[in-house]
Amino acid sequence: MGMSYLVLAGAIMLASWLISNTLKNKFELYSKLHLQNGMSGQEIAEKMLADHGIRDVKVISVEGQLTDHYNPTDKTVNLSEAVYNQRNAAAAAVAAHECGHAVQHATAYNWLALRSSLVPVVNVASSYMQWILIAGILMLRTFPQLLLVGIVIFAATTLFSIITLPVEYDASNRALAWLENKNMLTREEQAGAKDALKWAARTYVVAALGSIATLLYYISIFNNRR
Repeated sequence: MGMSYLVLAGAIMLASWLISNTLKNKFELYSKLHLQNGMSGQEIAEKMLADHGIRDVKVISVEGQLTDHYNPTDKTVNLSEAVYNQRNAAAAAVAAHECGHAVQHATAYNWLALRSSLVPVVNVASSYMQWILIAGILMLRTFPQLLLVGIVIFAATTLFSIITLPVEYDASNRALAWLENKNMLTREEQAGAKDALKWAARTYVVAALGSIATLLYYISIFNNRR
């Protein structure tokens, strides 16, 4: 399993790099595709929320790049400064996608609720998991139960990454459907937004595959401890 895992891990790392690089290029390309309607990411987001009857969610600007997210705790759509202010296909895609999560929350989308319930567990797990796994491997012969604890914790984070997939794809589908149904974008702009979100979603697929592969690797170490 050791050599097989290294080959698989290498393939996943390569795929992750290729997808991340392609995603970056796609967003640079569609950032140059300016919207004919002249709306900013902020205005796109606010209109999508209003069209879905959501009036208790605020759209705010946050610092950094790729910091866009929806916070269900304080009901805010957080858009990076570029997305918030710019008026292009990439900004429209990201803004609408994050509002897609707000719509999921408002409609009690099951997968989002399940993922949200795992957030506290994942936050705690991320702080201690790596140390427990390392200690578990070092003490495998004398105290194998420690590695088993690490595997259970890692399995929770893997489950989180798997559950994230339908949540992200559904948010993108909601965003693209709204953009198209409301004629927010031209045909070229819509195609750009769809392409950008497609590549963004693939980053989550690779992350989930990597987590599954790593989980199986730790399980194999535990099973072969003798």
